[in-house]
Amino acid sequence: MVISPRAAKAPSVPDDAMRDARTRDRVLALISEQGPITAADLAAELGLTATGVRRHLDQLAETGAVTSRAPHAGKRGRGRPAREWVVGDSGHERLTADYDELAAEAMRFVRQTGGEDAVRAFADQRIRALEERCAPQIEAAGDDPRARTEALVDALRTEGYAASARTVGDDVVVGLQLCQGHCPVQHVAAEFPELCEAETDAFSRLLGVHVQRLATLAQGDHVCTTFVPTPGARPDTERSTR
Repeated sequence: MVISPRAAKAPSVPDDAMRDARTRDRVLALISEQGPITAADLAAELGLTATGVRRHLDQLAETGAVTSRAPHAGKRGRGRPAREWVVGDSGHERLTADYDELAAEAMRFVRQTGGEDAVRAFADQRIRALEERCAPQIEAAGDDPRARTEALVDALRTEGYAASARTVGDDVVVGLQLCQGHCPVQHVAAEFPELCEAETDAFSRLLGVHVQRLATLAQGDHVCTTFVPTPGARPDTERSTR
């Protein structure tokens, strides 16, 4: 009997397994962008059932790609608070580019040959290129710090940063938290904090206000958080710009 080439083709991965894998990637990407985030919010954003999203979270948690934590004290209401999900160690590795080690070696060479000043000069030069690419989009947003922050979020996303912005304040919005759930240079910045310092300075210049870096992935936090003050803000019931 002659077997046609089509019939002899090796079996492929089941469609269900491929769909599940793609959905898990979407869950991980959304957590990196908006985390800390609850399972209910993930389900709503992705159009999944609560049971379905928890199944994917359990599978991601088994590999250390995500981890859960108790919500921030300010978010707790009545009843048992829903746990929030953030990207775990292996999740950051999945989201990290392969050139990390090469970049770290290059930075070490710069430090060995030029000293700490050369490292900061390199960090400033690198972030200036990012700043120049982001500036036109931010300038087009006008003078309002909140609108400029939202424009910066969009610009950072195109650069590979999982960025979002959330309002700070209950009765009166006092500022925004610019959050980065994934950073392309996270592992290099753990050894060279000058990269984070230069980035923070660039954010201040781009937004036209003095910003404050509160937490960084490079130092072991679950998300990079930068506080952006919004002078003259009015009362607002919105809790997130995204």
